[in-house]
Amino acid sequence: MTAQPTPADQPAAGEPLLSARDVVQEFVVRERGGGKAGVVQAVSGVSFDVMPGETLGIVGETGSGKSTLARAILQAPRPKSGSVVFRGTELTKLRGGRLLQARRHMQFVFQDPFGSLDPKWRVRSIVEEPLIAYRTGDRAARRKRVDELLDLVGLDPARYAKRHPRELSGGQAQRVAIARAVALEPSLIICDEAVSSLDVLIQAQVLNLFEKLRSELSLSYLFIAHDLALVKQVSDRVAVMYLGKMCETGPGEAVYRQPLHPYTRALLDSIPSTEPGAARAAATIKGEPPSPINPPSGCRFRTRCPRATDLCAQEEPEPRELAAGHLVACHFPLNQPAPVATAVAAADAATGVTFRSV
Repeated sequence: MTAQPTPADQPAAGEPLLSARDVVQEFVVRERGGGKAGVVQAVSGVSFDVMPGETLGIVGETGSGKSTLARAILQAPRPKSGSVVFRGTELTKLRGGRLLQARRHMQFVFQDPFGSLDPKWRVRSIVEEPLIAYRTGDRAARRKRVDELLDLVGLDPARYAKRHPRELSGGQAQRVAIARAVALEPSLIICDEAVSSLDVLIQAQVLNLFEKLRSELSLSYLFIAHDLALVKQVSDRVAVMYLGKMCETGPGEAVYRQPLHPYTRALLDSIPSTEPGAARAAATIKGEPPSPINPPSGCRFRTRCPRATDLCAQEEPEPRELAAGHLVACHFPLNQPAPVATAVAAADAATGVTFRSV
């Protein structure tokens, strides 16, 4: 039998459930002949905490490193460097069965439920799979547990337990994936764009389900999305990523109402307004993100930032706490007067893709 967790595995009072420090994840790009073409700097020195019962939202454009960071937390694959402490245990040092045992307390809900559910299996077998893998209970106990889980996520076991994924709607399939994720009573669930493939009405229902499960099961969430308005709805705190770096972290309401980083402001300006007669926000960001194989010197956002100066090219900004729990990595945050852009920085910001090493 697999060893069961002990009370000592739980974090002490006031301690983070999950603590990541200086996490780095890189991938070597190979040429057709097998030579090294470069290194993708997917995640570069990211640090954050998730407290018990908390939802931390991570937001950013496609390619900012959000999903790679989530997989590095799970050690799938293991990060190149940095520390990941979960429930008081350093995950980067675990191997084999010990890592497998730690992972039972961290579960993943993916963007595409149909891609994460075996099309040949029935719903009952899908939800029962982690219970079998971790040798939890006998057959009768597992059957009862599956019925409880399906009922918990709003699916009638009598109607849905024998269905295949192809017989489900997108929202129903995601509920099955959520039932499987909570089967082992985890402490943390990582949601990677878990509602972005659903229509707006079903999104709201699934978000309400996440909140219900957090309250009833004492869960914590790492909620990843590219929509800052969506993340703000479900998150206690919000972290904004750009090109592998964390540029702003703070309480959800504070980040939404008074962003400190120009990139966060640009993400907020991209949200369509539902107010009648509301003016369209002026564009504050241009061009595509630079390649993570050769990121800009200094601040990685400087090539698209209207506030950039030569200082932004010369020095990487360190995170600073400018309000209670509100950190920003920017030389010229939005609560300070805008600097006078130099010719070099202005040219970089105008092109959106060109940058110079210093």
